[in-house]
Amino acid sequence: MTGAGLAPPSLANGWQTGHATRLLASFRHFVGRPLLQTGALPAHEAARLLYFAPFVVVSHDGAADPVLTYGNRMALSLWETDWPSLTAMPSRLTAEPVHRDERARLLQATEDKGYIDNYSGIRISTSGRRFRIERAIVWTLIDEDGHRIGQAATFRDFDYV
Repeated sequence: MTGAGLAPPSLANGWQTGHATRLLASFRHFVGRPLLQTGALPAHEAARLLYFAPFVVVSHDGAADPVLTYGNRMALSLWETDWPSLTAMPSRLTAEPVHRDERARLLQATEDKGYIDNYSGIRISTSGRRFRIERAIVWTLIDEDGHRIGQAATFRDFDYV
């Protein structure tokens, strides 16, 4: 399922609770620790914390040419876009053409292992602003039945280049 057509995370839709729950559960499953310290918070509150987290979280679906399905507030700001545009964007467009082979190898390694950490690479915003991400974790998204449905990434560190 792509994020296109879905309203941006907000109180009205529980901060996209279903997808946020999959992001958090898949991260814990593959990485072995929580992405956020949510304790016993209700799912919609954990989803709100994810949307407002002080680090980037972004995901894409499992299509042959994956489309972005989620970006928290930090991701929307970094890629200089809004929710409808982000969730209609093929994720390959987050990297410049010269860096897309590297990105494809990263995604394949993630598929093979379930996650990778300490990834660094160049990305590009919708306005053409280039930035290097550092120490990113990329993980496989799974649904409640354990089926692979996409991939996600998180990182705190980036520098404009």
